[in-house]
Amino acid sequence: MVNACCGMLQPHDSPEHGHTPGEVAARIAAPPGRGVLGDVVYGAIDGSVTTFAIVAGVAGAGLSPFIVLALGFANVLADGFSMAVGNYSATKAQADNLARIREIEHRHIDRYPDGERLEAREILRRKGLTGRVLEAATDAVTADRETWIALMVEGEYGLGEVDPHPVRAAMATFAAFLCAGLVPLLPFVLLGEEAFRVSAILTLCVFFAIGALKSRWALTPWWRSGGETLAIGGTAAALAYAVGLLFQM
Repeated sequence: MVNACCGMLQPHDSPEHGHTPGEVAARIAAPPGRGVLGDVVYGAIDGSVTTFAIVAGVAGAGLSPFIVLALGFANVLADGFSMAVGNYSATKAQADNLARIREIEHRHIDRYPDGERLEAREILRRKGLTGRVLEAATDAVTADRETWIALMVEGEYGLGEVDPHPVRAAMATFAAFLCAGLVPLLPFVLLGEEAFRVSAILTLCVFFAIGALKSRWALTPWWRSGGETLAIGGTAAALAYAVGLLFQM
């Protein structure tokens, strides 16, 4: 919003990034891709939910804190590693698919250049270009093979041109799972009879914190995002505790 008195931008209206020619060129030349936000949120939520589900189920069954710790630590390490490996495989599959599509486009440009040029022209037309501008843009794009392929990957297949990073995704998932998954177990290491109650409170706080943090990259208010994640995690924990009660000795 512009201040009516001085015509200056308010502090909260400052842009998220710079727009000088140098800043624009550097940012467009190295796009960040999908990043690791999804991996961190996924790992943290699953780590806290599954670990506390074990804690709640065992506590509901009236078993000893030693069993809670044994099963909890086994879950943090085994399930966290399993999730990391699964995320690595899924992300690598995306990268392999992107490489396969690039190879297809390389081959098609060699064998069917006229047809591929028509496809590039249609993609640009759908972006709003017409007339001489459309023809000039088509000529410019198809004059450089890599630019041509990048346009086809985005326009024909709907994929981003930035390669996903399988190792980085796996490490982010495992680290988030480990950090969030250890929270429900710490009270059983440090406390006595109050361990389960403190574990429940800390885990609910983690649920809310994850949701609130996630709102930084969304349009949802922090309190609503935190409340939604809290409700999801709390429901999973309550179900696990209820199942544990059924097997209480």
